[in-house]
Amino acid sequence: MACCELGISLRTLQRWKDAETLQDQRQVVKRPTPKNKLSKAERKAIIAIANSELFKSLPPSQIVPTLADKGIYIASESTFYRVLKEHNQQHHRGRSAAPSKKPLATHCATGPNQVWMWDITWIPGPIRGQYYYLYLILDLFSRKIVAWDIWEEESAALAS
Repeated sequence: MACCELGISLRTLQRWKDAETLQDQRQVVKRPTPKNKLSKAERKAIIAIANSELFKSLPPSQIVPTLADKGIYIASESTFYRVLKEHNQQHHRGRSAAPSKKPLATHCATGPNQVWMWDITWIPGPIRGQYYYLYLILDLFSRKIVAWDIWEEESAALAS
Protein backbone atom coordinates (compact mmCIF):
# COMPACT_ATOMS: atom_id res chain seq x y z
CA MET A 1 0.00 0.00 0.00
CA ALA A 2 2.95 2.33 0.67
CA CYS A 3 4.27 1.78 -2.87
CA CYS A 4 0.87 2.68 -4.27
CA GLU A 5 0.84 5.91 -2.24
CA LEU A 6 4.36 6.82 -3.45
CA GLY A 7 3.54 5.97 -7.05
CA ILE A 8 6.33 3.38 -7.40
CA SER A 9 6.31 -0.34 -8.10
CA LEU A 10 7.22 -3.01 -5.56
CA ARG A 11 10.30 -3.91 -7.63
CA THR A 12 11.57 -0.31 -7.36
CA LEU A 13 11.33 -0.52 -3.58
CA GLN A 14 13.22 -3.82 -3.60
CA ARG A 15 16.02 -2.28 -5.71
CA TRP A 16 16.24 0.67 -3.31
CA LYS A 17 16.57 -1.71 -0.37
CA ASP A 18 19.43 -3.53 -2.14
CA ALA A 19 21.20 -0.23 -2.88
CA GLU A 20 23.52 1.50 -0.43
CA THR A 21 21.21 4.47 0.04
CA LEU A 22 17.46 4.40 0.42
CA GLN A 23 16.68 7.12 -2.09
CA ASP A 24 15.39 7.45 -5.60
CA GLN A 25 18.27 6.54 -7.93
CA ARG A 26 16.41 7.27 -11.18
CA GLN A 27 17.73 10.81 -11.50
CA VAL A 28 21.40 9.93 -10.83
CA VAL A 29 21.70 6.74 -12.85
CA LYS A 30 24.37 6.78 -15.56
CA ARG A 31 22.81 5.87 -18.85
CA PRO A 32 24.91 4.77 -21.84
CA THR A 33 24.94 7.04 -24.88
CA PRO A 34 22.94 5.67 -27.81
CA LYS A 35 24.98 3.89 -30.46
CA ASN A 36 23.25 5.83 -33.23
CA LYS A 37 23.91 9.26 -31.71
CA LEU A 38 25.21 11.77 -34.24
CA SER A 39 28.87 12.67 -34.01
CA LYS A 40 30.07 16.27 -34.01
CA ALA A 41 31.20 15.85 -37.61
CA GLU A 42 27.74 14.69 -38.66
CA ARG A 43 26.14 17.63 -36.88
CA LYS A 44 28.56 20.02 -38.61
CA ALA A 45 27.67 18.41 -41.95
CA ILE A 46 23.97 19.03 -41.32
CA ILE A 47 24.64 22.69 -40.48
CA ALA A 48 26.91 23.07 -43.52
CA ILE A 49 24.29 21.59 -45.85
CA ALA A 50 21.45 23.66 -44.38
CA ASN A 51 23.53 26.83 -44.77
CA SER A 52 24.86 26.01 -48.25
CA GLU A 53 23.90 28.26 -51.15
CA LEU A 54 21.57 25.62 -52.56
CA PHE A 55 19.58 25.01 -49.36
CA LYS A 56 19.87 28.22 -47.35
CA SER A 57 16.31 29.29 -48.17
CA LEU A 58 14.68 25.87 -47.75
CA PRO A 59 13.26 24.19 -44.65
CA PRO A 60 14.39 20.66 -43.70
CA SER A 61 11.11 19.28 -45.08
CA GLN A 62 12.43 20.22 -48.55
CA ILE A 63 16.18 19.68 -47.95
CA VAL A 64 15.94 15.99 -47.02
CA PRO A 65 13.81 14.91 -50.03
CA THR A 66 16.05 16.90 -52.39
CA LEU A 67 19.11 15.12 -51.01
CA ALA A 68 17.29 11.78 -51.22
CA ASP A 69 16.56 12.39 -54.91
CA LYS A 70 20.33 12.74 -55.38
CA GLY A 71 20.95 9.52 -53.44
CA ILE A 72 22.40 11.30 -50.38
CA TYR A 73 21.23 10.54 -46.85
CA ILE A 74 22.70 12.62 -44.04
CA ALA A 75 19.97 12.44 -41.40
CA SER A 76 16.21 12.33 -41.03
CA GLU A 77 14.03 15.40 -41.38
CA SER A 78 13.33 15.52 -37.63
CA THR A 79 17.08 15.33 -36.94
CA PHE A 80 17.65 18.27 -39.29
CA TYR A 81 15.02 20.25 -37.39
CA ARG A 82 16.52 19.27 -34.01
CA VAL A 83 20.12 20.14 -34.99
CA LEU A 84 19.07 23.47 -36.52
CA LYS A 85 17.13 24.29 -33.36
CA GLU A 86 20.16 23.44 -31.17
CA HIS A 87 22.24 25.87 -33.24
CA ASN A 88 19.50 28.55 -33.09
CA GLN A 89 18.96 28.41 -36.85
CA GLN A 90 15.42 27.07 -36.93
CA HIS A 91 13.78 30.32 -37.92
CA HIS A 92 12.05 31.51 -41.06
CA ARG A 93 13.92 30.10 -44.06
CA GLY A 94 12.92 31.23 -47.51
CA ARG A 95 12.63 34.12 -49.89
CA SER A 96 9.24 35.22 -48.62
CA ALA A 97 8.97 37.74 -45.86
CA ALA A 98 9.07 36.39 -42.34
CA PRO A 99 5.71 36.33 -40.58
CA SER A 100 5.12 39.44 -38.54
CA LYS A 101 2.98 39.92 -35.48
CA LYS A 102 0.13 42.30 -36.01
CA PRO A 103 -1.86 43.80 -33.18
CA LEU A 104 -5.35 42.39 -32.83
CA ALA A 105 -7.98 44.75 -34.18
CA THR A 106 -10.26 44.85 -31.18
CA HIS A 107 -13.03 47.13 -30.13
CA CYS A 108 -13.71 48.02 -26.53
CA ALA A 109 -17.16 48.80 -25.21
CA THR A 110 -17.52 50.16 -21.67
CA GLY A 111 -21.31 50.27 -21.81
CA PRO A 112 -24.29 49.09 -23.85
CA ASN A 113 -24.99 50.38 -27.38
CA GLN A 114 -21.44 51.62 -27.97
CA VAL A 115 -20.30 48.88 -30.37
CA TRP A 116 -22.54 46.62 -32.40
CA MET A 117 -21.42 43.59 -34.38
CA TRP A 118 -23.26 41.56 -36.99
CA ASP A 119 -23.19 38.13 -38.55
CA ILE A 120 -25.03 36.06 -41.13
CA THR A 121 -25.89 32.47 -40.19
CA TRP A 122 -27.30 29.73 -42.39
CA ILE A 123 -30.47 28.06 -41.10
CA PRO A 124 -31.54 24.79 -42.77
CA GLY A 125 -34.86 25.02 -44.57
CA PRO A 126 -37.60 22.40 -44.95
CA ILE A 127 -35.99 21.00 -48.12
CA ARG A 128 -32.52 19.50 -48.12
CA GLY A 129 -30.10 21.99 -49.67
CA GLN A 130 -32.35 24.99 -49.06
CA TYR A 131 -31.22 27.51 -46.46
CA TYR A 132 -32.51 30.67 -44.90
CA TYR A 133 -30.13 33.42 -43.86
CA LEU A 134 -30.35 34.89 -40.38
CA TYR A 135 -28.99 38.44 -40.26
CA LEU A 136 -28.16 39.18 -36.61
CA ILE A 137 -26.94 42.35 -34.89
CA LEU A 138 -25.47 41.98 -31.37
CA ASP A 139 -24.38 44.49 -28.75
CA LEU A 140 -20.70 43.88 -27.90
CA PHE A 141 -21.00 44.90 -24.24
CA SER A 142 -24.13 43.03 -23.20
CA ARG A 143 -24.12 40.33 -25.94
CA LYS A 144 -27.83 40.94 -26.37
CA ILE A 145 -29.57 40.80 -29.73
CA VAL A 146 -30.25 44.31 -31.03
CA ALA A 147 -31.98 43.29 -34.27
CA TRP A 148 -32.47 40.27 -36.52
CA ASP A 149 -34.08 39.38 -39.81
CA ILE A 150 -34.41 36.22 -41.93
CA TRP A 151 -34.12 36.25 -45.73
CA GLU A 152 -34.10 33.59 -48.45
CA GLU A 153 -30.93 34.96 -50.04
CA GLU A 154 -27.65 36.48 -48.96
CA SER A 155 -26.77 39.85 -50.45
CA ALA A 156 -24.94 43.02 -49.59
CA ALA A 157 -28.12 45.05 -50.00
CA LEU A 158 -29.93 42.97 -47.39
CA ALA A 159 -26.93 43.10 -45.06
CA SER A 160 -26.75 46.89 -45.22
